[in-house]
Amino acid sequence: MGSEGLKTVTIHVTGFKKFQGVSENPTEIIVSKLKDYVSKVGLPAGVTLGSCTVLETAGEGILPVLLKLLEAGASNVDPSTNESVVWLHFGVNSGSQRFAIEQQAANEANFRCPDELGWQPQKLPVVREDGGTSRARRTNCSVEAIHRFLKRGGYDVIISEDAGRFVCNYVYYHSLRIAEQKGHKSLFVHVPLFSKIDEETQMKFTASLLEAIASTC
Repeated sequence: MGSEGLKTVTIHVTGFKKFQGVSENPTEIIVSKLKDYVSKVGLPAGVTLGSCTVLETAGEGILPVLLKLLEAGASNVDPSTNESVVWLHFGVNSGSQRFAIEQQAANEANFRCPDELGWQPQKLPVVREDGGTSRARRTNCSVEAIHRFLKRGGYDVIISEDAGRFVCNYVYYHSLRIAEQKGHKSLFVHVPLFSKIDEETQMKFTASLLEAIASTC
C-alpha cells in the first residue's frame, strides 16, 4: 500500500521578456524568482516545480525553442508512475488591473505590432494543419475550480475566453496542441503590471496558483 497510488504533479512554467510598450515584463521576474520563492514557502506533497523558462516575446522565431521545450517536458515523464504534467504559461496584460485565467487559444496570429524578432503576421493560422483561424483549442485544466480556489485566497482574478491574438495566444495554442498529443495539460494566465499589483502579491498568487492547479489535476 502507500506510494504506488500517490498522484504526483510536475508543473513547468514559462514567462516572457520585454516587448514593445512593456520595458519590464513582470512575468520574466516572476518566473526567474519562482524556484527560490517556492523553496522558501513550500509546495504541497506530490507537487514538483519543473523547468522555469523565460521566452523571447516572439512567435515564429522562437517556435523551434518552444517545441523543443514542450517535448522535453513530455520525454521526462516515467509512464509507469501516476504523474501528471502541466505547462503553466504567464503573460502580461498591461491594460489590466487583475489576473485572468485563459480558457482557450485561437488558431489565429494577428499581431498588433511586430514581435521582438520583427515578425508581424496578419490573420494567419497559428498551425496551418489545424485549418482556419476560426478554430480554438480549450484547456483541459479545471478552470472553474482553480478560479474558486484563488478567489477564496482573496485574489482579484477572472476567467477569460480571449487570450488575444499576439504572442501569448500563439504560445498557448502550440502548448495546448502538444499537451493534447502527449496527454498533458496546459494553462495560460495573464497578470497585470507590478504598478497595478505589486511583485510580492504576484509571487504569492503564483504559489497559490501552483497549489490550485495541483489540487484540481
